[in-house]
Amino acid sequence: MHTLVLSAAQLALTAALAAWMITGFTPLPGRWMRWKMFCRATFTIITLTGTTSDGRTEPVNVYDYLSPGSFILGPPQLQTILTHLTASGRYDRIDGHGRVLSARGEHPVEVRDSHVVL
Repeated sequence: MHTLVLSAAQLALTAALAAWMITGFTPLPGRWMRWKMFCRATFTIITLTGTTSDGRTEPVNVYDYLSPGSFILGPPQLQTILTHLTASGRYDRIDGHGRVLSARGEHPVEVRDSHVVL
């Protein structure tokens, strides 16, 4: 009898764990980030071009300015990096376009004259 109760408890626990894991992949608002782990994360995929003081343009990789292993970049963090790059004198202006991915869906984002515009 003892092994039957233990087996039933293990079966119930396994079923509950499997149901919890399956519901983690149920559709949530938006096309991206359907897994609950990413629901509160905001990702920015963007192409940027920086203009230097002598008029040259070059691509800007904002991920070079994040801490190692970081990949989550929201619009406020993007604006902070852009402000740093222009305030430091590295670029006179930065422009670009891309997408913001979050639980609310996918939205366009632009950078005009070093300012993030949603």
